[in-house]
Amino acid sequence: MVRSQAMGNMTIAGLAREGGVGVETVRYYQRRRLLDTPERTGGVGLVGGVRRYGEEDIRRLRFIRSAQSAGFTLDEIGELLHLDAGEDRQRARTLAAERIAALDAKITELQAARDSLRRLAHACGSSSGGPCPIITAFDRE
Repeated sequence: MVRSQAMGNMTIAGLAREGGVGVETVRYYQRRRLLDTPERTGGVGLVGGVRRYGEEDIRRLRFIRSAQSAGFTLDEIGELLHLDAGEDRQRARTLAAERIAALDAKITELQAARDSLRRLAHACGSSSGGPCPIITAFDRE
């Protein structure tokens, strides 16, 4: 019987394509133990065998990508993957609160950088003589 992709007949390239990542990203997630590495099938030992992936692998890869988009680190994603969706709600909320605080700090940092650059750009455009304030601001010897 021929197995469909839903049943685990997808190569690593197919998994990567379905998850919107490169093959090396899939391998990296496997080394980080975020994704399982299936056994090779169809060959003798490691020669000629191919690893096959299925719907659960796609779901997990998409989970990782979505959590990254929300700002979670790979370590935090690893912890989220090991939490029980029904039993570990408090820990999931704690991880989310920590991530929100980190994002808020990053937003504050980026806003300060934007404001500083805006001032430098205005100063650069306000005069035509002397060194450019943008360039001199970054040239700190």
